[in-house]
Amino acid sequence: MMKRELFAIGDVHGQITLFQQMLTNWNEETQQLLLIGDLGDRGENPKDCFILAQSLVEKKDAIYLKGNHEDMLLAFLKHPEQNYDLYCLNGGMKTLETFLHPGLDAEYSPTEIVMFLNSRYPTLQPFLESLPLYYEWGRFLFVHAGVDLSKSDWHQTSSEDYVWIRDVFHKAKNTTGKIIVFGHTITPFLYGDNQTTDLWIKDNKIGIDGGAVYGGALHGVLFNEKELVRDIKLDNKGYVWDGLT
Repeated sequence: MMKRELFAIGDVHGQITLFQQMLTNWNEETQQLLLIGDLGDRGENPKDCFILAQSLVEKKDAIYLKGNHEDMLLAFLKHPEQNYDLYCLNGGMKTLETFLHPGLDAEYSPTEIVMFLNSRYPTLQPFLESLPLYYEWGRFLFVHAGVDLSKSDWHQTSSEDYVWIRDVFHKAKNTTGKIIVFGHTITPFLYGDNQTTDLWIKDNKIGIDGGAVYGGALHGVLFNEKELVRDIKLDNKGYVWDGLT
């Protein structure tokens, strides 16, 4: 039975303390939980975020949308030598170190790292491969990055655009008839002032990535089938990514 409300959490990026704190605001009896993607990379403890998210999907029927960082991790797991540098450039080393141990890049090749990961966490790759790209609920469409609004039918959006699209989606007119809720691009960028971490709401689009990992905020947004009911904003007063791993 579909629940009366939906509670959507923005990009966590390894911020396990904020993630756990936000979950205390979720009523699992009446609210469908949805994670907008990008649970790992950068952040305080990406491994714990991935493991908690997987548990929420498997035990609490949460919906976990694939983000571009899940996409990059999958690409690395499938083709480690080709994708290692790009993954690490985008905060992936923090994820790998929390799954295994600090300093592993000096000890092991990318292929060896993947062998260790698959041995110790055999369900990780198949779980990430199973993640959906979007979720429709009432008037709302939830997606990590956005959709291709140049298509006559947004369902024709490419799998890459669902997790990577930015400016083209933000600027194009929303003619889908849906209110599109997305993460991926931090709201300080969407506002254009590099500091406003509130929800970004424009043209039936709602940006919910408050840039928590950069010292911004994590959003938990409650919806019913017709409207946004409440936004819970947790400012990050703890770990901030140093940009190095």
